[in-house]
Amino acid sequence: MKTIASSSNTLLLVLSSCGVGSLTNAFMSPQQSTYTPLSYQRNTPLAHLPSPSNDAQPQSSSSSSTCLHLAELSGGITEVWNSYLDALEANPLLVKSITAGVILGAADLSGQALQQAIATNNDDNMELSTNNNNSNSVDIARFLRFAFFGFILQAPWNHFYYQILDGALPPTEDPFTSTTAIKVVIDQFIQAPIFTVIIFGFLGVLEGKSLDSIKEQLDEDYVDTMLANWKLWVPATAVNIAFCPPILRVLFLNVVFFFWSIFLSLKLNKD
Repeated sequence: MKTIASSSNTLLLVLSSCGVGSLTNAFMSPQQSTYTPLSYQRNTPLAHLPSPSNDAQPQSSSSSSTCLHLAELSGGITEVWNSYLDALEANPLLVKSITAGVILGAADLSGQALQQAIATNNDDNMELSTNNNNSNSVDIARFLRFAFFGFILQAPWNHFYYQILDGALPPTEDPFTSTTAIKVVIDQFIQAPIFTVIIFGFLGVLEGKSLDSIKEQLDEDYVDTMLANWKLWVPATAVNIAFCPPILRVLFLNVVFFFWSIFLSLKLNKD
């Protein structure tokens, strides 16, 4: 026994002399440990994070650089998102309107690019070669019409509409309730048909069309537009009402409206 104890003491002295102090700490009682875990804080700057200890597993410079860049990117996105939420709470209508104008303007540009791609690949379009310069240009007036529509009509309409809807039927904690179902029905089978007529009329007036021309376009395209609307917007509205906080509903709607606006852009400018 004395030999074993002596050997153990000798081994610990050798390890200690070699700088391997962490192994001796393994024999300390939990009360003696000085380790305190790092608490997570959302806005902790990267420069304030503790540097790795010398005992940590070494990492390659490329791996460390990649992790640092990802952390910086994540922090930047979080900062932008928090700033957007602060602005949304301070000036909800203005922020929603600017967001809608940007998104719907971008949607029309995408629609124009798609329309030009379709025309380019259409071998039956004999006028393409003679009008090549015009076909590849961006219709700035059309882009501005959709951006203006988003800023001045789409966002304000939905901002006040959801305030009225949530005031009449307050949101519920459980997303799957009869209240949610009723609100979806009201949204898609009362509000949407009315707003679609307004969209046709508003964009038609901005384009300089006569009332007779707008009515003719409604007679031709309204039914098909509403059928396509319900395929997209019934499930999208259910998700929006059931899961999105009221302050973010118009933002969610704007994101979906990006794709819907591409459809409308092509539908209303098919000639």
